[in-house]
Formats: sequence, C-alpha cells, structure tokens
Amino acid sequence: MTMSRLQLRTEGDTHVVVTRHFAASPEAVYRAHVEPELIQKWLLGPDGWTMPVCISEPRPGGRIRYEWTDGRGGGFHLTGEYLELVPFSRIVHVERMHLPDPTPDNHVESIFEARDSGTLLTLRMTLPDAETRTAMLATGMEDGMEASYARLESSLQG
Repeated sequence: MTMSRLQLRTEGDTHVVVTRHFAASPEAVYRAHVEPELIQKWLLGPDGWTMPVCISEPRPGGRIRYEWTDGRGGGFHLTGEYLELVPFSRIVHVERMHLPDPTPDNHVESIFEARDSGTLLTLRMTLPDAETRTAMLATGMEDGMEASYARLESSLQG
C-alpha cells in the first residue's frame, strides 16, 4: 500500500520528519524541488496563494528565495542556501521564514527514494530548539504542505 497523504512526526526536541509518496520518478520529484519554474507551480500552500518570486540556485552555496502573496496584500517570504545536492536522491539546505522577522535556521534534508513504482520523499527538519519547532508547527505548516504536495502530485501526472 502506498501512502499519498503526508505523514508528519516529531523526533526528540528539535526534529520534524515529513514523509509522502508520489506516483512519479525520483528524478521528477527532485527536479520539482530545485527548478524555479516547477517550484512556482506547486509550492503555494493554501489555494489562492501565488509565488511571484522564486530564486533557486541548486548548487552548494546557491541561494533560495521564495516570495508568496495571497493577492490581497498579505504575504511572506523564505530565504535560504543549498548546502549539498546529490541529483535525484538528496538535497540539504537551510531555510528561514520571514514573518516579517526571520525565524531561526531550519536545516532540511530531503531524501528521494524509488519505492512502490514511485518516490518516497522524506524531509528531516532540524530546528535549534523545542520552542522554535513548536512555533513552526503552530503556523499550520502541515496543512500548507499537504495542499502543496497534492498540487505537486497533480502537476507530476499532468
């Protein structure tokens, strides 16, 4: 049985682990996480949001900047850097949300594994402390990720 719903669990005081299965190849799912024109199609959170600015430089030291807007004057952005990339299998990056002040660094390792004629994506986030993790989870991040991943699933099949 494959799981297409996002699974989220915590580990210790500082980790969040998210897994989701996609009916697409590891290469396709990986590319959707690093190519700006693909990222802008799916990484949008709740319906009605867009990402007018998407900078993704997928190389060690490369910049990440995503800017979202709800079209009604609301919005926020994320900045970060890529630390390590192994094409089609692993990405390590650091990100911070600006709400408007920057959140502490979130170190994210993304693993793309061929599984059940698709890809099992595992994100392992490491935050500086339990308080930061609790605050991040309280933002409704899980619902936003689920909406984005459902959109990604659709775009990979289209």
